[in-house]
This record gives sequence, C-alpha cells and structure tokens, in this order.
Amino acid sequence: MIWAIIIGSLVILTVLWEAFETIVLPRRVTRRFRLTVVFYRCTWVPWKLIARRIRKISRRETFLSFYGPLSLLFLFVVWAIGLIVGFGLLFFSEARADAATATLRTSLYLSGTTFFTLGIGDVVPHTALGRFLVVLESGLGFGFLALVLSYLPVIYQAFSRREVNIVLLDARAGSPPTAGELLRRHVGPKGIEALLQLLHDWERSSAEILESHISYPACAYFRSQHNNESWLSALAAMLDVTALLLACTAEAELRQVRLTFAMCRHTVVDLAQLFRTPPHSMPLERLPEREFDRLRAQIAECGFQLRERGTAAAKLAELRNMYEPYLQGLSRYLYMEIPPFILAKDITDNWRTSAWGRISGFSASAVVEADDHSD
Repeated sequence: MIWAIIIGSLVILTVLWEAFETIVLPRRVTRRFRLTVVFYRCTWVPWKLIARRIRKISRRETFLSFYGPLSLLFLFVVWAIGLIVGFGLLFFSEARADAATATLRTSLYLSGTTFFTLGIGDVVPHTALGRFLVVLESGLGFGFLALVLSYLPVIYQAFSRREVNIVLLDARAGSPPTAGELLRRHVGPKGIEALLQLLHDWERSSAEILESHISYPACAYFRSQHNNESWLSALAAMLDVTALLLACTAEAELRQVRLTFAMCRHTVVDLAQLFRTPPHSMPLERLPEREFDRLRAQIAECGFQLRERGTAAAKLAELRNMYEPYLQGLSRYLYMEIPPFILAKDITDNWRTSAWGRISGFSASAVVEADDHSD
C-alpha cells in the first residue's frame, strides 16, 4: 500500500523534525509552517477566549497559568500520537505480506505497544521489514522519553532565572513595576549609582529572556507567581525608564541607559516577530501631560540635568514609538497587561502583603513605616 508508506513516512519525519527544532536546535526557526506553531495557535486562542469570560482577576490568572505546563504535556502527547500513527501506517503497509498486521487497528496497536516498549507480544510481525520497524520504533520511543525528561528541567530552569529577576523588581519598582516608582525609589544619596547598576543588571536579564524564549518559546506562556507581575511588564518598565532618561536628561554619560534600552527593545521586537504579533497602537495614552511633568521632576530629584521640555517630549515620543507598538502586540497575544508610566493610585508591594498577614492583621507596611518614623 503505497499511500500508507508515503503518509506514514511523512508523519514520522515531520514529528521527528519538529521535536529536533523545538528541543535540540537552540535558535529561531523561520519556516512558515510548523506543527508546533499550529498546535499552540489552535490551543492558546480558545484558552485565552475562555479566560476572558472569567471576571475575577485572580481566577483568570490561575486559569491562564495552567496553560504553559499543560501545553508542554499535550504537545508531547501530540508528538507521540503522530509517531504511533506513522509507524502504524508502515506496519499496515505490510498487511499483504504479514497477516499479523492485516487491519489498521491491529497495526496501530502494535505500533503503540512498540513505541512505549511494553513488550506484550500478542501481536508480532513476521517479516524482516516488520521486525526492523519494531526495533526502530522502540528505539525512537526510548529516545523520545529521554528528550522529554531532559527538556522539562531546561524549561523550568529558564523560567526560574526569569522570575528571580522579576521578583527583584518588587521592592525597586513596585508591583507592577513602573518607571515612576523606579525613579521615585532611587531619589537620594547614591540613587543614580543604584539605578545605573539596576539597568546594567537588566541589560543581561533582558538578553537572557530573549535567548531562553527564542530557544524555548513555551517559556513565554508561563505566568509569573503574582497576578500583577509578568516578564512583559518588567520589560515595559525598563524600556519606559530608559526612554525617559534618554529623552529628558542632558547628561553625556548615559552609556548604560542606551545599552539597556537597546537590549530591551531588541528583546521585545524579536519576540514579537517570533510569535508573529504585528505592532499595534496603544488603546490608551500611558503618559498624560501632567504625569510627564511629575516624572521630569523625579528625574531632576535623582540628580540629572534636564533638557528643555519641548525637546524632551519630542524625543520621548520618538523613543516610545520604537517599542510600544511591539509591546502592545505581545500584550494582546499573550493576554498580559502593560503598566502605565505612573500608577493612578498607590498599590501595596507584593513583599509587604501575604494571605497570612490579612488573616492575622499583621502589616509589613506598618512595621516599615514605624521604623522610618523612629529613625
């Protein structure tokens, strides 16, 4: 049966090549059609539509957080089914020469027991080609299991490194992180040095996000531990604060600010291309005029020399146009909110709150404020 041989071989080669590109190949794949991309498109879109119907934010984020791990497991299942069906068709092509695989159902059963190396032995091929296929499929099944077991730790290590950098922003830039809070909390002695060090660290952090999410795109679907944090909002905060500094300050020594802006913008643009999310204009203005003046005042308090307001506003608009459309495209696709430059109201940092604190009445904020007054 020529059709069974052709279809079975194509299915096996497609699945093996997809697994190689997804797990082994550490670079972006530009091929237009990919089985893995189709799988994520067909599962993420309905998952996101269901999430939109959940009104409570905490429940919605919990539901969205299930998708990343579950998608990996279901992707492995799709690959396994593809290999089983492919080899089942090859076994079925031997139906005329081997009565043991005379029906498609029996051939698929033989393929499944062989792939998972069950060794039941109730269906045994009698031709040389059939025995060769059994050995080949059992070896691929064993190798497939080894790849899966090695892939999951890599994914979770990349996720862990990303989350450490995001959690570190909690006390430095608020929850969610914003440019306004980041500037406000670096006002005072040695504030500029601390801010530049943070930007230096995030130059590397954004590069790690770019490398890990291009090598393993499934990482992008993994949500952060807190509902008001995400890797996309952290990148937005870094881009906002570097754009503000580049636009508003007249300092000549802003090399680190430029480097961090370039790396964060590179990360956002490349990931937008990876997920094929075209740039979109922001639905709302993230920086009203009065808030811009507040941010300029905070930059001055940090110790920077300000440019003329009109020049700064024009430069900031130019810089924002370089990254905001890509942020919005990723935000719409991944269903992650982008914080404004300044929050409309004060929000308690994640490190100050806990479920136990709400139950017991303990408030970390009150303790910190009391210590501040005692000083």
